[in-house]
Amino acid sequence: MRTIEDRIPDAGALLVLLHGAGDRAEHFARHGLIADVRARAWAVDIVAVDAHADNYLDKSVITRLHQEVIAPELAARPRPLWIAGISLGGMGACLYARAHPGAVTGLLLLAPFLAVRGTIAEVTRAGGLAAWQPGAIAPDDDERLLLRWLKEWQAGTGPDIWLGYGTNDRYAPASALLAARLAPERVLTEPGGHDWPTWQALWPCLLDRLVAR
Repeated sequence: MRTIEDRIPDAGALLVLLHGAGDRAEHFARHGLIADVRARAWAVDIVAVDAHADNYLDKSVITRLHQEVIAPELAARPRPLWIAGISLGGMGACLYARAHPGAVTGLLLLAPFLAVRGTIAEVTRAGGLAAWQPGAIAPDDDERLLLRWLKEWQAGTGPDIWLGYGTNDRYAPASALLAARLAPERVLTEPGGHDWPTWQALWPCLLDRLVAR
């Protein structure tokens, strides 16, 4: 997987960035998200990964992300791992954490795509993730398996999760389901949709809360 890297000598953690469908790794720098990290007291090496929609469709994304990016990084220099994901990249971040229990320190999610709208509506009708009873799930049903993982996630045992999304985002119902599982200080919203201006507004605010924790 092709990567764009921004490293500093005293990095105490690794931050992996996963973009949304139709974007590229370069967009994190182009839209100022890497500069936002560098403007704050968070000493991390940053690796933005080109993980395309095809990698999700053929279900290779998590294996390739681990084998080609994260495992070599942590083998060369063990340190806490954070993954930030936007939209489809937010799903990728969660899928990686689910596939590698205990390996991820924290997730920073901007408007994550978690499942198709019909499945999100089903969970919403059930009263949210805590009340939803998924029943038997097919081994290849990544979306329902992911939602069950988020249902079972517990603060202090799973990865630290921070969430930001636009109140007019087309995926806002999915984010609202996840927000209900998180402490209020871990959730940020902004007026806006599923777009870079909204994410650019949310990202520095999430970072400020993270470094101040």
